[in-house]
Amino acid sequence: MEPIAKSGSNMLHGKILATLFFEPSTRTRLSFEAAMSKLGGTTIGFAEPKVAAIKKGENLADTIRVVENYADVLVLRHPLEGAARLAAEFARVPVINAGSGAEEHPTQALLDLYTILKEKGRIDGLNVTLMGDLRYGRTVHSLAYALSLYKVKLFLVSPELLRMRREVSDVIKKKIEIVEGSAVEEVLPETDVLYVTRIQEERFPDPAEYAKVSGTYKIGVDTLEGAREDMIIMHPLPRVDEIAHEVDNTPYARYFQQVWNGIVTRTALLALILGAKK
Repeated sequence: MEPIAKSGSNMLHGKILATLFFEPSTRTRLSFEAAMSKLGGTTIGFAEPKVAAIKKGENLADTIRVVENYADVLVLRHPLEGAARLAAEFARVPVINAGSGAEEHPTQALLDLYTILKEKGRIDGLNVTLMGDLRYGRTVHSLAYALSLYKVKLFLVSPELLRMRREVSDVIKKKIEIVEGSAVEEVLPETDVLYVTRIQEERFPDPAEYAKVSGTYKIGVDTLEGAREDMIIMHPLPRVDEIAHEVDNTPYARYFQQVWNGIVTRTALLALILGAKK
């Protein structure tokens, strides 16, 4: 799909994608819109609920029942966990989960796997470190589930307050080896892929809790002195201050390549779901 993502195609000409984003988004929303455009389709939708009928009190189920009449596939981002599953129960067209609260972000996991495979040439046999907000970070939940399908060793580095959610760790530890800790420097010499996440202030129910962990981890050039030469650093973005900007110019940085890989994987996903590819 990479050549198609670059040059374009008409394989989904006449098809319509509806983006229903109840939360802010830059990469995911634009990535889906760009992917649909590259396939010759069109996009409708909204980027914030205040411009839609939700502002008037319409519930999610009714919104789905209405919008499905206008589109062939729906992409939903919602602040509540389980929203995508609820939407799928009411929709007669496919629903893609573009982020459900602090629960999951499955298409991010797809592009993350693709990035690892493309950059490292394999997934089996790698040591992967997930660092930062493992409690509220939906991207790491989906990625952990995905990586548990491979033969990897998973290091989970976070403050005690932001440890991986129990329902996630209970599943993945039955499949792969996981090691939990709080010092990234201790695991860097063994790490092939360092996946960094920001501390998500908007997910914290208590501002005092956020204040305790804000700025806990910062990856700078000095931090990487003990890292493997061929290690790669990934980040779902946006970042705040957890990765210093000087790291962007090192051979480790891959987070902007992830953005492009998101278009490729979502192009493939839309083509599969809408029957243009098998």
